[in-house]
Amino acid sequence: MMKSSVVILSWNSTIVLAPCLASLPQGFSTGAYEVIVVDNGSRGLTPAALLHAFPWVQLVVNRKNRGVAPARNQAIRLTQGEYIILLDDDTLVGPDAFTQLLAYMDTHPDIGLCGPKLVDLQGQLQLSCRFFPTLTDKLARCFPFAFARRLTRAVEMADWDHKCAREVDYVIGACQVIRRTALAEVGLLDERIFYGPEDIDLCLRMRQAGWRVVYNPAAVVVHRERRVARSFLSRLGWKHLWGVLYYFCKHGYLFSCRRLYAHLQLDPPRMRNEQSTSE
Repeated sequence: MMKSSVVILSWNSTIVLAPCLASLPQGFSTGAYEVIVVDNGSRGLTPAALLHAFPWVQLVVNRKNRGVAPARNQAIRLTQGEYIILLDDDTLVGPDAFTQLLAYMDTHPDIGLCGPKLVDLQGQLQLSCRFFPTLTDKLARCFPFAFARRLTRAVEMADWDHKCAREVDYVIGACQVIRRTALAEVGLLDERIFYGPEDIDLCLRMRQAGWRVVYNPAAVVVHRERRVARSFLSRLGWKHLWGVLYYFCKHGYLFSCRRLYAHLQLDPPRMRNEQSTSE
């Protein structure tokens, strides 16, 4: 079996996709890999124009935007790798980033999903590993009050130094390395989520099935974070809001994770932050 399959979703983003593809080879020092790009209904110039520069890419073109989860699943079904790497098109892969993550997962067979350290173009840390959200902390992001900022910082693990590998609730979908056997057990991304917390939902289902979700800062990926739904007044904004509400209804919690953590046999976030969590 091929070692890894990289899945990249593109939507009106050919300009950022080209540097992303150019950075991929330096992320792998060993092992065969394949790259599948899904153009999800782009207008105008599509990634097809990049095939001359990157002939090793397998391109799938959708006539319309099918949403993040359906389009990624479309590519996942074509993959052959032992590991599936979901990667945003606005990323730049650091040297040996995937080699390190794959080796780490090979030596930790109980890890179903692992994420790297994400930084911006200036090298500043992005808070990519987090505790499961509630509607309370989602709403807190909308207010400038001190208590709201404290709540957001706690959920985003902002006061943790991010210097060692540790088990987390979830890592954001900008870069996720997924073990195929784990994905086969828990199922693909939930296609009822058009754009939103499909990454959180997958990690939660991994945890429910007994797989570990881990953040590993030894691997570094630059993330330029090209947001596509900044306002709830936009069509994508409403779809994102619906996805968030669907996620909470699906997993049966809203304002508190207490019952969720009890079911998963996890300590509350505050207690886990106080414990030694290095791998």
